[in-house]
Amino acid sequence: MREWLPSLHGVEEKLRAGAKVADVGCGHGHSTIFMAHAFPKSRFWGFDYHDKSIESAGSRAQNREIENRVSFEVASAISYSTEGFDLICFFDCLHDMGDPIVAARHARRALAEDGTVMLVEPFAHDRVEENLNTVGRFYYSASTTLCCAHSLSEDGAAALGAKAGEARLASVFKKAGFGEFTRAKSTSFNLILEAKV
Repeated sequence: MREWLPSLHGVEEKLRAGAKVADVGCGHGHSTIFMAHAFPKSRFWGFDYHDKSIESAGSRAQNREIENRVSFEVASAISYSTEGFDLICFFDCLHDMGDPIVAARHARRALAEDGTVMLVEPFAHDRVEENLNTVGRFYYSASTTLCCAHSLSEDGAAALGAKAGEARLASVFKKAGFGEFTRAKSTSFNLILEAKV
């Protein structure tokens, strides 16, 4: 994450000055807490539909350095408050959602003017045959048994999976009303994508 945030246009500067950040699908809050420690002038909200995870995240945030700047709430990717966030993060979770377009559309409504969405997804090329390597095979296996199964358990049932690829993810955000969608960075394991209205 230390390399991901600086790869976004102007985001690190906002975080250093004091920004409002939403971490959607935050789970146990590790990413939210990490960012809160790194940017002491900013305020962070972690959202997840799983109440036990939010309970765990809240316990982890009981630290005087960050507890007044971090909040965790039980909320889905389409029901969290539209606070006017400067940055909304989806860390390895959008592809698990039943309707990622609706989730992206909700993020669009929740962004402040000139806000940014950071989407971190497993690395994938757009064509299946380009993903037939050790990492790709592992991701396809995990995606079939976990990610797609979870998506299919929700109403939208998009089943993007962990190997959606940049073009398909760009299509999700275009349909959600975003005007800009770019690759900020990539590693052997992740795509770091930036979306703006």
